[in-house]
Amino acid sequence: MATLPKTKQGAETLPDAWDYKGRAAVRSSSGGWASAAMILGVETCERLTTLGIAVNLLTYLTATMHLGNATSANTVTNFLGTSFMLCLLGGFIADTYLGRYLTIGIFAAVQAMGVALLTVSTIIPGLRPPKCAAGGESCIPATGKQLMVLYAALYITALGTGGLKSSVSGFGSDQFDESEKEEKKQMIAFFNWFFFFISIGALLAVTVLVYIQDHLGRDWGYGICACAILVGLLIFLSGTKRYRFKKLVGSPLTQIASVVVAAWRKRSLEPPSDSSLLFDVDDVVLAGAGGGGGEEGQVSKKKKQKLPHSKEFRFLDRAAIKDPKVAITTLSNKWQLSTLTDVEEVKLVIRMLPTWATTIMFWTVYAQMTTFSVSQATTMDRHITASFQIPAASLTVFFVATILLTVAFYDRLLVPLFRKVLKNPQGLTPLQRIGVGLVLSILAMVAAALTEVKRLGVARSYGLTTSSGTAAAVVPLSVFWLVPQFFLVGSGEAFTYIGQLDFFLRECPKGMKTMSTGLFLSTLSLGFFVSSILVSIVHKVTRQKKPWLADNLNQGKLYNFYWLLAILSTLNLVVFLAIAKGYVYKEKRLAEEGIDLEEEELACH
Repeated sequence: MATLPKTKQGAETLPDAWDYKGRAAVRSSSGGWASAAMILGVETCERLTTLGIAVNLLTYLTATMHLGNATSANTVTNFLGTSFMLCLLGGFIADTYLGRYLTIGIFAAVQAMGVALLTVSTIIPGLRPPKCAAGGESCIPATGKQLMVLYAALYITALGTGGLKSSVSGFGSDQFDESEKEEKKQMIAFFNWFFFFISIGALLAVTVLVYIQDHLGRDWGYGICACAILVGLLIFLSGTKRYRFKKLVGSPLTQIASVVVAAWRKRSLEPPSDSSLLFDVDDVVLAGAGGGGGEEGQVSKKKKQKLPHSKEFRFLDRAAIKDPKVAITTLSNKWQLSTLTDVEEVKLVIRMLPTWATTIMFWTVYAQMTTFSVSQATTMDRHITASFQIPAASLTVFFVATILLTVAFYDRLLVPLFRKVLKNPQGLTPLQRIGVGLVLSILAMVAAALTEVKRLGVARSYGLTTSSGTAAAVVPLSVFWLVPQFFLVGSGEAFTYIGQLDFFLRECPKGMKTMSTGLFLSTLSLGFFVSSILVSIVHKVTRQKKPWLADNLNQGKLYNFYWLLAILSTLNLVVFLAIAKGYVYKEKRLAEEGIDLEEEELACH
C-alpha cells in the first residue's frame, strides 16, 4: 500500500476521505466500528419503524378504518412499493447533490414527521370512523378527509424510508478503507452485522410492536415507532465528528441517459466496422488537452478501465462515433460523445434487465405475507394458552426466523456440499440461488391455497360460510396451519434476496454500485405494485358473482387467487430458466477478452 499523507502531528490521513470540516480524515480518529455502530443504530430503528407500521397495517385498515380486504391489501403493497421505489430517488440525490450523510439525516427526519402524523391520526377521534355497531354489521368506512390524512402520513413515511434506505449501507461501507487489509475485513464483517441488526429490528417489530398495537392501542404502537426513528436520528447525528465522508461521484443514471441521448443524436450515422475508430477512454485525455476544458474535462481525467466492444445493442455504439461535424473542443461533452467503455457499461446494465424482470414475481408472492396471509390469520384460532393469543401480524416472526435459519443452514451445510458437487467455490451461482427462491415461492403459493381450502372446509362445517356469517367469526382451526407458507417464502427470500444482491453487484459496471443496488430494490417495489394490480383486476372481475377476495374471507375464494399466483410464478420460472441458461457472467465474458477483473470486482464489492 502506498504511503499515506500525514498531518502536522504525524497522524496518518486518508487520501479519499474527509472529516466533517472538509479536512483529510485521520485514520486513528475517524471511521471504523465506532462510526459504523452509529449507522447500524439508525438502520435498526428504521427497520423497526417501517415494519412496525407495515406488518400490522392491514388489520388497522380493515378493523379501524373499515376498508375492504382488497382495498386494504393494495394500500399496504402500494405503501411498501413506494418506499422501495423511492430508494432510486434517494440514491440519485445522495450521489449527485447531498452526499450520503445529509441524505440519511434529512430523510430520517422526514420519516419521523410521517410517523408522527400517523400517530396523531390514531389519537384524534375525528380522523377515524366510529366503531362498528354491535354484531359488526353496521360499519361506516373512513371518509375522504380521514383517508387523505392517513395516506399523507403513509407516503411521507415512505419518502423518508426510501431516502434513508438508499444511503445507509453505502455510508457504512465508507467508514472502512478497502485499501487497508484489516479495515477491508472489518467492512465485510460490517455487512454481516448490518443484516443481523436489520433482522433484530424486524423481530422486534413483528413481536413487541405488534403486540403493543393490538393490546395497548395504535397510538402507543405508532408513537413508539416515531420515538424510535427520532432516537435513531440522534444516534446517527452523534457520530458526525467521527464519520468519514467521500466526495460526490455523480449518479449512474446520468451516464445511461447521456449515452442514450448521444446515440439518438447520431442515429443517422453508421458505426464503423472497426471498433478502434470509436471514441474511448484513451482519447479522453487528448480531448481534454484539445481545449474542451471545463467541468466535463475535469471529470474525465480519471481514466476508466477499458471494456471490450460487444456486438449487441449496436444502436448504442453511435454514442461513441466521432462526428466530423463536432469540433474537437467539445469531445468531452458526454451528451454529444460518450466513450466506448461508457457505452459498454450501459450494455452491461441492459443485459441484466431480463433477469431483473423475472425476479419481480417473487416479490409479488412475498407481498401476500403482509396482506392476505395476515387476513387469514385474523379468522383462525390464535390461542397459545387459554388466556393468551398471538396477534395475527406476529405470525410474520416465523417468516423472519426462517430467513435467518436458511442463511445459516446454507452457509454452513449446503455451500461445502455444493463446492464438492458443482466445483464452484461459492456453492450456487447467483442465478442458481435466485432459481431456488423462485421454486420455493411456487411451493409457498401451493401450500397457501391448500391451507385456505382446509380453512374454508372447517368454516363450512361450522356454518360460517353462509351469508349470515360475520367477518369477525373465528374458524376453529389453529393459525399454525399458515406456518408452511411463511416458512417457504422466508426460505425463498434467503435464496432470492442474497442471489439478487450478489448478481447485481457482481455484474454491475465499475462505479455503478448504487445503480445496481437500486435495480435490485426496484424489483421489490415493482413486486408490490404488481400485487396491487393483480388484486384490483381479480376483485373487479370476480366481485359480481362469488368474489375471490371478499371482505369476509369465509365467503370468498382466496384459494383461487393463490392458485393464480402459483401459475403465474411457474410461467415466470420457465422464462427465468431460459434467460439464465443463455446468460454469460461478466467475469467469463471479460476473461475471454483477456481483461483483468480484479479492479472491477473491487469497485463493485
